[in-house]
Amino acid sequence: MEDLYREYILDHYKAPRFRGHLENPAFVYEDDNPTCGDHLHMEVAVDENGVVSAARFDGMGCALSQASADILLEHIIGKPLEEVKQFSKDDLLNLLGITLGPVRLKCALLSLKVLKGAIYGLKPGESLTDEED
Repeated sequence: MEDLYREYILDHYKAPRFRGHLENPAFVYEDDNPTCGDHLHMEVAVDENGVVSAARFDGMGCALSQASADILLEHIIGKPLEEVKQFSKDDLLNLLGITLGPVRLKCALLSLKVLKGAIYGLKPGESLTDEED
């Protein structure tokens, strides 16, 4: 089963659906994974009903960090912002469907860290408390 998920991850890495930029994003944030040099920039648009209407990412890094961002954005578009705020690391890991060691875990979770930074309106260098992750 993990082989299917690995193919899924590679597909999102090679042919990302949500790479790019939005014209007028409501939320923007970027961050790095200093352990391996991954970088993600994320933009999120929300409609008048508080639903994520569009999201894009850009960045560079390993296949896992970039695919994780694409998979995460695919999942949150169309969802209420309040529901997106409740999205957890376990939720993302379930979407990815593979077992990860500590170093690869940081790669996979960078997208969630950047998304939360964006929707909580953090400034560069600020971070969320453990309860909000």
